[in-house]
Parts: sequence; structure tokens; C-alpha cells
Amino acid sequence: MEQYLNLVERVLSAGTYKPNRTGVDTIAGFSEHYTVDLSEGFPLLTTKDLSGFRWNSLVHEVLWYLSGEEHIRSLSEETGIWDAWADDEGRLDTAYGRFWRRFPVPDGSQRLPGESWPDDAHRWVSEGEFDQIQYVLDTLEENPNSRRLVVSAWHPANAAVSTLPPCHYTFVFNVQGDRLNCHLTQRSGDIALGVPFNIAAYAMLAQAVAAQTGFELGEFGHTVVDAHVYCGTGDRGAWYADNLDRLQSRLETVGSREEYRGVREWLESEAPAEREGEKRYDHVPGLLEQCSREPGPKPTLDIADKPLDDLAFDDIVLSEYDPEPGIRFAVAE
Repeated sequence: MEQYLNLVERVLSAGTYKPNRTGVDTIAGFSEHYTVDLSEGFPLLTTKDLSGFRWNSLVHEVLWYLSGEEHIRSLSEETGIWDAWADDEGRLDTAYGRFWRRFPVPDGSQRLPGESWPDDAHRWVSEGEFDQIQYVLDTLEENPNSRRLVVSAWHPANAAVSTLPPCHYTFVFNVQGDRLNCHLTQRSGDIALGVPFNIAAYAMLAQAVAAQTGFELGEFGHTVVDAHVYCGTGDRGAWYADNLDRLQSRLETVGSREEYRGVREWLESEAPAEREGEKRYDHVPGLLEQCSREPGPKPTLDIADKPLDDLAFDDIVLSEYDPEPGIRFAVAE
């Protein structure tokens, strides 16, 4: 997908060196944005292979979000994608889907004079929790021109103490004519590992919602506040603090995709080797390899004609996907 490669190129070419809480340094850019026309095909990257267990993990994760579960017990049976942040009983101290489907509504003692809140008899409220997904589905049926089709996974008090507050924390649906669009905002985006999943996950969600509400697929818009590329630990990460300008000078002279491989070869010859046990935390070489590859045709995604809550793994089928070989990256936790 060309928009993704452009994102990689912009951050590597103009980003700044930035350490962070994980201990794995980054090259980061601010407020990166792009749009993808979903009517042109499903935006799963073709410049690296995301099929097999990666695709299976993605689908199970989206279905887990939609379930509203606050634990990962059922998800862990299919993928270990959230295991590092759960306790021994599979509970998370934050969960995207829990807020999508059961966002807390203040009770009477917490409400300030003059504020408006639904009570437990309201159609989108159950036991003091608000179902944001059902609100969106119903409003698209009843008032599709609404500009209030917002879903939030961010609770400020929870985020202040959570191990990992939501990265992709809010999304908005918007109808233009007969097309349903979706815009996602992320506070933080791991370009090599997280962002490809985020693009595909919300494109999948947009397609499922469009099918259920009778709209054609429109665009996916994506804004990433801190868009970053992990660049290693120890001496390897520190090398970028002193040599990022040299890397960026070389990137300025790139005139074709093939020339990104030359930049990668220079980088590997100049930077200190990654330490044993900490390999692949530097994502820059792998992303340069991706930038050297031409994006292929977008695959096709078919989703069964079912209510959102009834969708199962076998109802979501990817076809015509012909990617380049996979590239391994280590996850900075």
C-alpha cells in the first residue's frame, strides 16, 4: 500500500531521535495523516507477508474488541497478542472492547447539576454502561448524517494508571452520500508492527459496519500523533542519536525503490551490531527493505451477511492476497 510506504519514508526522512518508556529507542514524527479508499480493495500490506498466524491474530483481535470482553481468556486460545499485558488470570487493566461496548456512565451521585446522562432504561445503557457500537449502528440507520458517530476507548482516569492505555483510542464514522467513511486517531503508533494491523483492523470494521447498515465503502482516514520507528537498544539505539542526520542525508538522495536497499546496506555496515537477545528491535533495516518493494494489488475481503455480534472467525475470508516475503520485527513492550 503506497500510503503506508509514504508514511515510513516521511518518518525516517524527517523524524527525530526519541527515547521512550520501553527502553527501545525510536525515530518519531508528529501528527502523521493519510487516507485510503477502501472501495479499491482491502488495505492489507503486500510489501511483507501478513497471512497465516498474523492474519488469524488480527481477525480474532477484532472479534474480541467487538465482544466487549475485559479479559483475554478466549483470545489467548487463538493468539498471544495481548498476553504480555494481562495478569495470571487473563485480566487486563484496560481493554478496548470493554469501553466500546460497556463505557461507564456516572451514577446519580457523580453527576453535576445540569449535565445530561441516560438512565438504565435507555436503549443503549445496561447496568450503568453504554454500548457505543450499538449506538453507532442504530444512528447510522436512523440519522446517517449525524456528525456524532464517535467511539472512544479512552477513559482518562483508567489511562493514568493503566499498564498500556489504548494506542488507537478513538474512531469516528462519517457518511458522505452513500459512502461510509471511518477515521481513526492514535496517540502512538509502532509503524513496523502496530500500524499495519491498525489499518487492516479498522478497514475490516468499516466494511462490516457498512454492510450491516446498507452503505457503500468509503475512505479510511488515519491520524497518528506519535508515529515512530523503533531503532534498537544500547549502542545500536544510541548510534541513531548521533547519526540520524547521516541516514536522513542518504534518504534525501534516493531516487528509486531499489536504492533503499543501498541505504540499508550502508546502515548495516555503519551501525554497531545488535546485542544477542535484542536482535530485530531495530526496525529501520526491515522498513528500508519494504520501501524497496513495489506494492502489489490489494486483496479482497469477504464478510458474511450477519449482525456484527454474530460474526465468527470463519465468516471473514481474505482472498487474492499475494504478498512479498515476511520480515521479522521484535516487539518493544
